[in-house]
Amino acid sequence: MRRRAREALLPVLFGAVCGYFLWHSVHGPRGLLAREQRAQEIAAARAELARAEAERDAMERRVAGLRGEVLDRDQLDERARALLNLVAREELVMPYAPGQRLY
Repeated sequence: MRRRAREALLPVLFGAVCGYFLWHSVHGPRGLLAREQRAQEIAAARAELARAEAERDAMERRVAGLRGEVLDRDQLDERARALLNLVAREELVMPYAPGQRLY
C-alpha cells in the first residue's frame, strides 16, 4: 500500500501543478477571461477617443471660421449675438434646454 502511494505521489503532484497553471491561465489576472475584458475596455476607449476627436475637429472648424484673414461672417454674427444676447426685430427666438446644443 505504501509502495503504491509512493508511486502515485509524483503523477498526482504533477497533475496538481498542471491544474494550478491551467486554472490561472484561464481565470488569473493575465488569463483568457481577463484578456477578453481588456479587449472590451480597449474597444470602449477607442470609441471614446473617436468621439472626442470628432468633437475636437468640430470645435477647430468653428474656431477657424473666427480666426485668420478670412472671417466667416455668419459665424461671427452668430457668436456676437449669442454673447451680447441680441436679436433683430424680424427674427424668432427658439429656446432650448442647456443640454440640447444646436451644434
